[in-house]
Amino acid sequence: LVLSLAWLGPALGDEDKDEEAVEEEEKEKKEDEVLSDEIKEEDNVLVLHEHNFARALSEHQLLLVEFYAPWCGHCQQLAPAFAQAAAELRNESSPARLGKVDATAQTALATEFGITSYPTLKLFRDGNRTHPLAYTGRRDSQGIVRWMQRRAGPSATLLQDTDTAAAFVSSQDLVVVGFFKDLRGEAAQAFLEVAAEMVDMAFGVAEAAELFQAYGLSADTVCLFKKFDERQTNFPVDPARGLDTAELTRLLRVHSLQLVMEFTNETSNQIFGAKIPHHMLLFLNKSSSEQMSLRDGFRAAAGGFRGEVLFVVVDVAGHGADVLPFFGMTPADAPTLRLVKMENNRKYQMEQDNFSDSAIRTFIRAVLDGKVKPHLLSAEPPEDWDTRPVKVLVGKTFEQVAFDETKNVFVKFYAPWCPHCQAMAAAWEELAERYKDREDIVIAEMDSTANELENITIHGFPTLHYFPAGPGRKMVEYKSTRDVETFSKFLDNGGTLPVEPPVTKAPGNSTGEDPSAPGTDESRDEL
Repeated sequence: LVLSLAWLGPALGDEDKDEEAVEEEEKEKKEDEVLSDEIKEEDNVLVLHEHNFARALSEHQLLLVEFYAPWCGHCQQLAPAFAQAAAELRNESSPARLGKVDATAQTALATEFGITSYPTLKLFRDGNRTHPLAYTGRRDSQGIVRWMQRRAGPSATLLQDTDTAAAFVSSQDLVVVGFFKDLRGEAAQAFLEVAAEMVDMAFGVAEAAELFQAYGLSADTVCLFKKFDERQTNFPVDPARGLDTAELTRLLRVHSLQLVMEFTNETSNQIFGAKIPHHMLLFLNKSSSEQMSLRDGFRAAAGGFRGEVLFVVVDVAGHGADVLPFFGMTPADAPTLRLVKMENNRKYQMEQDNFSDSAIRTFIRAVLDGKVKPHLLSAEPPEDWDTRPVKVLVGKTFEQVAFDETKNVFVKFYAPWCPHCQAMAAAWEELAERYKDREDIVIAEMDSTANELENITIHGFPTLHYFPAGPGRKMVEYKSTRDVETFSKFLDNGGTLPVEPPVTKAPGNSTGEDPSAPGTDESRDEL
């Protein structure tokens, strides 16, 4: 073996020298490429840098640029969809193209365009680099393609006569038509802005007098045409205030939904994307005709709450089975009703389920008026909850432990399925071992999918809160790096981190951290 190694030694040394020479040549080649304004492509995506950026803007009317970091997990997740969208746009000969910039290497571009997180997507139109438009669409291939298509062509179809208007209105289950006396006026332009953003709806626009008459209109109006519920919903433009784009967007989102939605894989994005503040849920088993008949009263109650409360039917034996644990329910609990306040995920339950439309209306009104207390979930405490280093809290025991005036209590709120929680589990156990003999410090955890608290809302996992000893029911959220040493500094310093020398910032990142690194908001799973 020794002889063999001795024989191979000189050859291995020569190979190392050859590799070094090759690496140097490749480095010089890359530097030469960067200095050139030549535009190369990777998977139909333009590879951009400081020296070819201006050329790319001059050659492409619409250019959506992703500013990324090679180490960023979110960028890596976006890459396949971004490449697929680039291919689709190129195949249809669209004037829209996609490009990418490594913002960690191209620091001048990152600074010029104010890149502070990754990925950041900006649209450059007609070569203008001073006022790029922030990307607002979905981050999947279809969402990117639709968003770009809407900006590449007219955002709304011009309807010139009754025949084209009738054909457009009947072409899809849901379309939006803006009727304006002057298509160059401010209201019409605001409507076109909305059309450019709401890429999941078809928009038309009309100014012909015969079309105003055909649809019973006398003034500027936006009409939503549906093949369900109300067939035509009118939103007149206020002559004094004009057309507010945010308000019109909200109204279209709200009224584009069916009066009563069924929770499915296809409708979930619509249900949560409408941003209606309350959801009234009817849990039933669709295989039971008796339970299905309860939908009539549920639907009858829905009409008076359009835009304020969204009515949703959840099949406990179908797609809805996955959400039952969130409510502490099993399929055997159906049929039953729950109202959810979306801003804090508070759930409300009737004392006894009554499925009549009048009872449902009365219950909803009482919740909206603040007359009903939320229904809080709590698991049963394990028998050994306080004998191991990490104390296991549940809803029923949280108050007595967290607000014990003789203890400093550090609590991890987690979800069993959360990968970020799983990643820090070992560090939390080690922390508890380190402080298990300290009478004044308690390290605890609570499964927030099975336990809820009246005055503390958990929006993402893991969330860490510190409850210092003493009166006043104080609470401090921990937002720093999630490792044992930093946790220890925080505890030993009384619930704050000692001041340390500033960290050098990474180029193109205002925090100096990877937005997806442990200890930052991006490394939490949002509810």
